[in-house]
Amino acid sequence: MHSHNHSSNISNTRNTSSTRSTQDEHAPAESGRGEHSPPGGRFGRMFPHARADLSASVVVFLVAVPLSLGIAVASGAPILAGLVAAVVGAVVAGLLGGSPLQVSGPAAGLTVIVAELVNRFGWEVTCLITAGAGVLQLVFGLTRLARFAQAIPPAVVHGMLAGIGVTIAVSQLNVVFGGESRTGAVESLAALPGSVAALSPVALLLGALVIALMLTWPRLPRPVTAVPGALVAVLAATALSLVLPGAADVVRVELGGSLLDALSTPVLPESDWAGVLGGMLTVALIASVESLLSAVAVERMRPGTRTDADRELLGQGAANTVSGMIGGLPVTGVIVRSSANVRAGARTRASGVLHGIWIALFAIVLIDVIELIPMAALAGLLVVVGLQLVKPADIRTARSHGELAIYLATLAGVVVLNLLEGVLIGLALAGLMLLWRAVRSRPHLEQHADGHCELVVEGSLCFLSVPRLSRELTTVPRGVDTTVRLVTDYLDHAAYDHLLAWKARHEGTGATVTVIEPDAARPAPTPSYATWSQWQSVQPVHQEPHEPMMAGVAAYHENTRDRIRPTMSELAGGQAPAAMMITCADSRVLPHVITHSGPGDVFTVQNVGNLAVGPGTAAAVEFATSALDVPLVAVCGHSGCGAMNGLRSGLAGSDGALGRWLLEARPVLRAFEQGHPVGVAAAADGFDETDQLAMVNVALQLEMLRAKQSGPGSDPGPGPALMGLFYDIGTAAVLVLDEEAGRFVPIRPDDATPGSDLERIAAGHGHGVATTAARLLRV
Repeated sequence: MHSHNHSSNISNTRNTSSTRSTQDEHAPAESGRGEHSPPGGRFGRMFPHARADLSASVVVFLVAVPLSLGIAVASGAPILAGLVAAVVGAVVAGLLGGSPLQVSGPAAGLTVIVAELVNRFGWEVTCLITAGAGVLQLVFGLTRLARFAQAIPPAVVHGMLAGIGVTIAVSQLNVVFGGESRTGAVESLAALPGSVAALSPVALLLGALVIALMLTWPRLPRPVTAVPGALVAVLAATALSLVLPGAADVVRVELGGSLLDALSTPVLPESDWAGVLGGMLTVALIASVESLLSAVAVERMRPGTRTDADRELLGQGAANTVSGMIGGLPVTGVIVRSSANVRAGARTRASGVLHGIWIALFAIVLIDVIELIPMAALAGLLVVVGLQLVKPADIRTARSHGELAIYLATLAGVVVLNLLEGVLIGLALAGLMLLWRAVRSRPHLEQHADGHCELVVEGSLCFLSVPRLSRELTTVPRGVDTTVRLVTDYLDHAAYDHLLAWKARHEGTGATVTVIEPDAARPAPTPSYATWSQWQSVQPVHQEPHEPMMAGVAAYHENTRDRIRPTMSELAGGQAPAAMMITCADSRVLPHVITHSGPGDVFTVQNVGNLAVGPGTAAAVEFATSALDVPLVAVCGHSGCGAMNGLRSGLAGSDGALGRWLLEARPVLRAFEQGHPVGVAAAADGFDETDQLAMVNVALQLEMLRAKQSGPGSDPGPGPALMGLFYDIGTAAVLVLDEEAGRFVPIRPDDATPGSDLERIAAGHGHGVATTAARLLRV
């Protein structure tokens, strides 16, 4: 698009300027700039997000403690090693990592491989492997290898995590029944009948209670679920274990000292250095991939959050090096804690660091409390955590992309063999399927009513495809005129030579053969932003009303459907838009075009006059902000608005639905007539009265939305950010409302840089999601 040029034109012709003093301070991107003058005096000005980060850190602390203990149990490591890793991951990776809102610590994704390492080498050597893996991650970060982690097929990663989850769940079921945890899934399944035969009713009751609470807690009302379900489940099981008959016989957590007592140093192995080095590489690779995947998930949860992947690997590497050197588990970015951090309202990396400090204090001061927790309660927690790694959405995605076999093969390999071999099986199968798709051709013969035959060949046509091509060619009747249309992305000499030889033989029967080369066989793409009248090749003088629409649908299926099908298949399970836009129903206002967004990015509502009131729009706003949790609501007016013309001419209150609808806009007209600053500024910039009223309308709609956010019955919390836009149709330029200056200003080319006026204006719309607003405006 060329909106920057249009913006410059507006700036020149209407004397509009968005230049602000260079003395303005711009907070770093990760701090979510833009909250209005924070309370708290000097401290509040220095740390504007302290309250949000402090409350978020407490939530993450409550989530992390039981999970860290449970992961240590599942890994076969000293239980306190989980808390050591949680503290190190939070502080070291939190301070040095490249994903500001990601929270690091021991993760379920490494439990299987750590359990194997502990069983094979012992705990002290495993600590050495953890430290060595951290050094490798530092090398990955310094050599900028993070981008190669994105080359691993998602089906392999998801299958690996699902296999780990199944292994964890099966192994911990033995503990729920009163038995002992096993290392592998096969061994755990083999031991399960014995655990059932020697069933401990108390252990089963406690484990079942935790599982039931973990599964039902997310379905409870929102005020209740603000307390982490894992914490509630473990506390409830612990309290019950203290009053049950036979409480003295309950197997509980044994720490053997405080967090300081758990600190230890690694030792060198006496032999098998090849296995140790292989373990280092395995841990480094898996921890790196899991951390980067978690960082991507955080970006999706908080649009506008930016991750420096190489810096993230450096932070994770430093954390693993420190964790291994002082006796902790391996560290990765953890999606469970990170999602809790984002949803709790964290604004900077301080929340993750603080939660590590709370864990350290807890593990030093409250040792007696931890040792009251029953092992069966932690086992029940891990059963649920393991099963949650098997995500139906991942299965649906793999199936829609034709990669379900890769997912299942990886899962089975991890469960039956081990993690490394399972991943290698998945990668090998992915490579074979890629080769199959690369060499496969799809020829199909069509016989028309006039006797003419057309052979369409799609895909790649190489020497491996010759047998199938030959089979189709032999079905062409002798003497029948034939067209061969090559819609291929690759055509090698062997296949083309075979085709020419058949052409000569078939023409010898008296038929004609026309071969259409690949470039000519492909239909010309439809222009992205052309109108029906511009791209339709035939425009009858008298069209039926439905003809343009049907022609457009047909063109979509021919030219566009295959391009967007991968994106739409990912969205089939639900939407998670990064913003909501309320704009006018005018056919010239194209929300996705002027924001350069795609399917699923913007939740759009269009009505007459882009009003944010009325039952329909109010319901949409409520759905977007509560069910979809959008971080930004933008109201967009436009030039030449018919609704604003009708409002000026007295249409509001007249008979008919339109007149009743415009009654809601009467406060806008009164504000305009009383000299609203936005209208005054628009007049000075050369806009006519209709456009001035449209700009005032945007400002008033924002005020109404803001009043509803803080009104009675509204949800607690800051709510989404609000932003005003104006689309000048004649120049196709988008202007943004600078509420501080009380006017609409154009977006200039240099606004795409951090610290620009665009960032400041976006920040003025509040609540710390300035980067989301800025990204929406970079058209």
